[in-house]
Amino acid sequence: MTHAITPVRAACRHRLRRAIAWWAAFATALLVTGSALAHKASDSYLDLRITGSEVSGQWDIALRDIEVAIGLDADGNGEIRWGEVRRRHDALAAWALSSLTVAREGPCALQVTGHAVDTHTDGAYAVLTLAGQCQGSGGPVSLDYRLLGDIDTLHRGLLKLSLDGVAQAAVLVPGQAATVFGSTSPGPLASMATFLVQGVWHIWIGLDHILFLLALLLPAVLVRRHGRWIGVPNFGAAVRDVVAVVTAFTAAHSITLSLAALGWVSLPSRWVESVIAASVVLAAANNLRPVIGGRRWVVAFGFGLIHGFGFASVLADLGLPAATLAWSLAGFNIGVELGQLAIVAAFLPLAYMLRHTGLYRQVIFTGGSWAAMVLAALWFVQRAFDLSWPI
Repeated sequence: MTHAITPVRAACRHRLRRAIAWWAAFATALLVTGSALAHKASDSYLDLRITGSEVSGQWDIALRDIEVAIGLDADGNGEIRWGEVRRRHDALAAWALSSLTVAREGPCALQVTGHAVDTHTDGAYAVLTLAGQCQGSGGPVSLDYRLLGDIDTLHRGLLKLSLDGVAQAAVLVPGQAATVFGSTSPGPLASMATFLVQGVWHIWIGLDHILFLLALLLPAVLVRRHGRWIGVPNFGAAVRDVVAVVTAFTAAHSITLSLAALGWVSLPSRWVESVIAASVVLAAANNLRPVIGGRRWVVAFGFGLIHGFGFASVLADLGLPAATLAWSLAGFNIGVELGQLAIVAAFLPLAYMLRHTGLYRQVIFTGGSWAAMVLAALWFVQRAFDLSWPI
């Protein structure tokens, strides 16, 4: 015996669909508001050389971060000129030194002895030349890093340290306990582990990378039949599709990540970021009007080559010695893959369970593709034309 759907139940379902759609739109609006200016994560580059009690080095801090923290653009025209930076030298030095404590048998007295401006892959940086004297000449060194901790919780300090001739590297997190370094080499596995964590972190905060991957994964639990998307017949079909996409993406960005980090190939950050945004637009648009069909792995590989340059900026700008760089690169690449696999593991089972529902096909697949395409289009315009939008 069959039961007809009553008008009341139909109305309830209609209201439920509308509520889900409105919540999806609201979440998208929040996503746009909070992330439309998504660029390379905020990093500073700290290069310290400590021999006995003598300290020297330099600290590269992005001008955009300094502008947010203490202000540089005196005339408010949206452009930071050298004269505006020069007028803030004293304030910049005091702010930076208040955010870093180096200690060896007691605090080291640091001072800024010079100022310059340099260009990294993602824009202009103030370069502070450091010099100082520690109270002791032996034993471990501790670093307490607090830069931008009260402004940007995603900020990281990328450290290259030479301690009594021993090269080390680390990622410094504002607000965490001081990091202690010994004068013996930490070994390759320690460098690998440090940047493995950074690799996972880098992809998890890289919304453009995540959206590109999800745009490619959304159709994995669907199949196109007679102009319509329907659920795949079994989980194995979805897994095969995902394996092809993820393997292609992994292989491609591993190639260019290595080439860029080793300094063999370099592309302008603005160009790379613009193409990454365009890759999300095209991947999402292909879901709405399929052109590539079942060969999404080709798209994943092609654009994955560009995404690799986006991943590489962390290591390329740090300038590590060759031996340290090799292990750090391996750890960072593994971290990126683990972060990527965690996203896939969270997405695929849920998508498979919902594949036959209107919620998945209409809201998650179609609505999500539209949201990703619109958001990435905003990124593309902003990055390609170097715009700043107070959304």
